[in-house]
Formats: sequence, C-alpha cells, structure tokens
Amino acid sequence: MMKQKIREFAMGLGVDDVGFAAAADYKSSRSPKIETLFPEAKSIVVMAIKEMSHTESPNPQIAMNGRLDIMEFGRGINYRMARFIEKECGARAMSIPLSYPMNLDPATGGVIADLSLRHAAVVAGLGEFGRHNLVIHPRLGTRVLFAAVLCNLDMPSDPPVKENLCTQCNACVENCPAGALNNEGQTDVMKCLKVSQPYGLGKNIKFWAKWAGKTPEEQQKMFMSKDFWMMYQANFIGFQYFCFKCYTSCPVGE
Repeated sequence: MMKQKIREFAMGLGVDDVGFAAAADYKSSRSPKIETLFPEAKSIVVMAIKEMSHTESPNPQIAMNGRLDIMEFGRGINYRMARFIEKECGARAMSIPLSYPMNLDPATGGVIADLSLRHAAVVAGLGEFGRHNLVIHPRLGTRVLFAAVLCNLDMPSDPPVKENLCTQCNACVENCPAGALNNEGQTDVMKCLKVSQPYGLGKNIKFWAKWAGKTPEEQQKMFMSKDFWMMYQANFIGFQYFCFKCYTSCPVGE
C-alpha cells in the first residue's frame, strides 16, 4: 500500500519509472555504507528519468544544456519526493545528489559517490548493467538517469530484471573517444573525465600550474585563451559534460 502511494506520486512528478530497493539489499563496494549517510534508512526510492535528444547534438553547448536541464529537474523531484514522504507518509527522508555535491577527496580521485545510483537502480528492479557499465532500463535503454531518496520506511526491493538487456555489440567500447571501456567490467574514470569534462579539476590544476611560471605578458595571453574562458564558465555553471558517446552509441531501448 505504501509503495503504491509513493509510486503514484512519483509518476505524477513526471518521472518515467520508479522502483524500490531495501537498504539491506544495496551493495556498492566503493561507496560508503548507507548507515553513514542516514542511520535510520531502510529503503531507497529510485526514480528513472529519460535522457532527451540533446545527447545527439553535435553542438556541445546544446548537449550539455540538456543534461543541466535534467539535473535541475532531478533535484526538484528529489526534494518533492522527500517532502512527500515526510509530510504524507509520516516518515523521515533524505535526498541523494544526482551528481555533485560529492566528496572531492584526492584519495579517491573525487569519483566515488556517497551512494551509487546505478547500483541502487539495479536493486530497485530498474535495469541491469551493460558492457558500458551504465544501467540499461528494460524500456528506456541506456538513455536514463536516476534520482533517489533514502527513507526509514520498511519496504522490500522490487523484483530484479532477469532478462539480458545488453546485446554485447561493443558499440560503446568502439565509440568511446577516451578508450575508457577497453577493460570489460571497468570504466577508467580518469580517461573518461579528460574527454567528458575537459574543463574540470584536471584542466584547472594544469592551467594554474602553467600560469604561475609565466611572465606577466604571457599570463595575460593565457587569460585570453579559450581554455581559460571555458574554465571560467565551468566554475559558475558547474560540471560540464561534453561527451555522450556511451549513451548515443548503445542500440538498446527507445
């Protein structure tokens, strides 16, 4: 009854699917234990959001803007779901970041989320991992992002997806410009980030290290470079994705 009530509310928010994962069933070897995030957590409400056609745009600004739109939508539904659970279900809830903020620790390379939305989605019956290490949804395919809310409602996990959704066509591997998927079962995140987020932390470190050793005239020229201007934009927009090849090359789904 409680699951149905939450499911109906989630679908009313405009998400494409929703699933439930018992906290005890969630396993992610690299992320922290759920109890370190929310000691009372008993279940995870996971919502699926379909990626739109922006991923196919040859213009990186259009492609990135579409992702930013989805991230804003995801934050909104996360808040509304957490509020619904607390206000209408009489429980306690905490929303999980879709991406940032996260623990940007040099020890982990800043690439390990506090809760893996992919692993939570699989436990919630929303898909299975493909060759690209993304989750393939039975209907939406690879082009899907996930939002999630932790709560202290005791709800069992939804049935897992049992069919093999990945065709093992290797299109994702062959089309990855970074070669980040060459080793099966592993994504080389550092290789991926250099292409997918070219104006992120790594670019900042290299730029300012180089800038420090230049003359004032050379420093002025660096300030007029495209790299600096794109870094400046990234600093106030936030993370920027310039590559969606693993999404667009996968033939599975709508």
